[in-house]
Amino acid sequence: MPIDHDRLFKELIQTFFEEFIVLFFPTMHEHIDFRHVSFLSEELFTDVTAGEKYRVDLLVETKLKGEDSLIIVHIENQSYVQPSFPERMFIYFSRLFEKYRKHIVPIAVFSYDPIRDERSTFMIHFPFGKVLDFHFFTVELRKQNWRNYIRQDNPIAAALLSKMGYTESERVELKKQFLRMLVRMELDEAKQRLLFGFFETYVKLSDEEERRLRSEVNEMETKEKEQVMELIISYEQKALEKGREEGIEQGIKQGMKHLVQTMAKKGMSVEDIANITDLAEDEVRELLEKE
Repeated sequence: MPIDHDRLFKELIQTFFEEFIVLFFPTMHEHIDFRHVSFLSEELFTDVTAGEKYRVDLLVETKLKGEDSLIIVHIENQSYVQPSFPERMFIYFSRLFEKYRKHIVPIAVFSYDPIRDERSTFMIHFPFGKVLDFHFFTVELRKQNWRNYIRQDNPIAAALLSKMGYTESERVELKKQFLRMLVRMELDEAKQRLLFGFFETYVKLSDEEERRLRSEVNEMETKEKEQVMELIISYEQKALEKGREEGIEQGIKQGMKHLVQTMAKKGMSVEDIANITDLAEDEVRELLEKE
């Protein structure tokens, strides 16, 4: 299954919005009043020229300290190289401003593997003068050294270790430090699972690496060792249960598909099949269309 990078990043940053801002934009964090935070509905924009539709990743309505007027923080995750991305950020900015008429803080998170020098501006100028000089804030994850973040008890830092700059030989140490951060932060189970799932999406150790990890965990001090091992085992059990449930669900779907197609081959109408199986007629048609 392809990874839905935008959904993963949106869920992570929406859950830990303030932690994201304080980690990467501490000066901005000093000015935002986090007592007033609400997440706006998704915005879908059509690029008529390119014939494509784009969905804005995350919009957050908030206030600056000491001010009554609202502002909007727009955070966009970019998981692939796109030369026209600065222009797209400007289009988002202009359409959001047109709709909301509020001051907008545009932020781009570059999360793909190649290390590049990304532009954070979109300009329109002529020999006789400048018309537009648009700037947006950026986070270039692969340029961040993961070791600089392991002492911070920040859940965003823990999850994004998986997208920062590390070598193949550091993968075991990377996950070990990630687990130590989770233990220190003492988050509730739902947030732990969110961070664990995000991390493992991008850093999946081989069996040999997992053996090395457990060996190194066993060398930790007793209390920390027990906490980290408990975390590993708990997540593995949850993953196993989820896989089993998904397997059962998939098996049921496959069985229903076979049943519906068999009925159709025997000449039964869509309406009759729907009545017998308690499926909607549209669901029956969908199963019949699948080969």
